[in-house]
Amino acid sequence: LIVSGSTSIYLKEYEWKSRWVNSKHKSDYGEWKLTAGNFYGDAEKDKGLQTSQDARFYATSARFEPFSNEGKSLVIQFTVKHEQKIDCGGGYVKVFPADLDQADMHGDSSYYIMFGPDICGYSTKKVHVIFNYKGKNHLIKKEIKCKDDELSHLYTLILNPDQTYEVKIDNEKVESGSLEDDWDFLPPKKIKDPEAKKPEDWDDRAKIDDADDTKPEDWDKPENIPDPDAKKPEDWDEDMDGEWEPPMIPNPEYKGEWKPKQIDNPNYKGPWVHPEIDNPEYSPDSNIYKFDNIGILGLDLWQVKSGTIFDNFLITDDVKEAEDIAKETWGVTKEPERKMKQEQDDLKRKEEEEKNKEQDTEADDDEDEDADEDEEEEDEETKEDIEEARSDMEEEEAKPKDEL
Repeated sequence: LIVSGSTSIYLKEYEWKSRWVNSKHKSDYGEWKLTAGNFYGDAEKDKGLQTSQDARFYATSARFEPFSNEGKSLVIQFTVKHEQKIDCGGGYVKVFPADLDQADMHGDSSYYIMFGPDICGYSTKKVHVIFNYKGKNHLIKKEIKCKDDELSHLYTLILNPDQTYEVKIDNEKVESGSLEDDWDFLPPKKIKDPEAKKPEDWDDRAKIDDADDTKPEDWDKPENIPDPDAKKPEDWDEDMDGEWEPPMIPNPEYKGEWKPKQIDNPNYKGPWVHPEIDNPEYSPDSNIYKFDNIGILGLDLWQVKSGTIFDNFLITDDVKEAEDIAKETWGVTKEPERKMKQEQDDLKRKEEEEKNKEQDTEADDDEDEDADEDEEEEDEETKEDIEEARSDMEEEEAKPKDEL
């Protein structure tokens, strides 16, 4: 626990091997590496925990001095970098009570909070914000989109004692609101009155048929009529083919089903609204935000393609301090990281272009060689033809000529 004035920083992660404990619940958990990755802003400062094996579950956690967030804000902050072009995998953290057995941590271990990005295919690209309330996990009812590129991104969750929350990505607010409104922690305050029923004489028809409107006498026409231009074929044999009838065509005078015109309903009362009453099962709770024994931060996730790097973990009760630390860490290295990534992409693109050029040149050379071989074959055939013709001429000249 690091205390600065009235501000408490419960977890500020710089050393990992001495603090992080890998779960032994399963024997085939994926292994973690400490690395800054293939591109970074600072080779040392950007070192973080990286998943290193494909198609594996991962489970590791770090313990800190237990505390309660009663009466104060709780800030959970970290960075995630999916430099492997993630296709399906979690990038979230879990906050556990201090009594968790770290060596046995697994997917069903009870936690307080789950927060962070989750990506799987094109359909799932969201930020999880899940709170455990009275033994049940509650998912946020709003959809928060996460970042899905290959750069490092900062995720921040702020939980306030006034039962409000805020989610930030890259130090910018992307969602906020009330815990009671955006999660189903409590039964609704109001419910429909089970005793109320719509009155039988309640007229909710905005329009009605005009009783004075009558159908025109010439309205009814057949939908189809015989084609007046059709003629019986000259070879029609009634004994063989039966009586000839002209084909039917749509009737241009057909008007369809007649309906009286609509007029405003003089007795219209509008839509009936079911009256509501106070829900007898609703009981307010001003401590939804509160967790009494916060003591462990964990990474418990599955990844199809490994390579995600987690870094800059922070748990504190000071929102301003979290912003400042974000600027000092991710804020300093994000642009150099982006620049290094761009340089690598440019170099890779240039190498691919050069490789494609070489392949095109080789293909052209092969075509030229084939063409030269074809020409040589044609030249040889021409020489053979000439030699054969010359030989025939010499034989003809050598024959004795008939005397006149």
